[in-house]
Amino acid sequence: MTPQRYASVIRLRPEKEAEYRELHAAAWPGVLDRLQRSNVRNYSIFLRDGLLFSYLEYVGTDYEADMQAIRDDPESQRWWTFTDPCQQPLASAGDGEWWAPAEEVFHLD
Repeated sequence: MTPQRYASVIRLRPEKEAEYRELHAAAWPGVLDRLQRSNVRNYSIFLRDGLLFSYLEYVGTDYEADMQAIRDDPESQRWWTFTDPCQQPLASAGDGEWWAPAEEVFHLD
């Protein structure tokens, strides 16, 4: 099965950059395990000019159910109590969106 690619963007609060980097330098094993069990692979977060860009590959068969499992996971919810204050949604984010989805305009295998 070919992985589905997903990318999204959010703003990093400048005063929280060091904290955000520290959190991700020691990402919690329970959070990483939940991502793996939800069929997330090749997950990266990049930073440039105050913008965080995330990229992941999904290898499962029910993306919505797997993403819901992450949202329902107590360890992930606790992780977000630390990471969310570091972030600020883009002005262009839709209602209820935290990370704004990015459209793929080019891909080379």
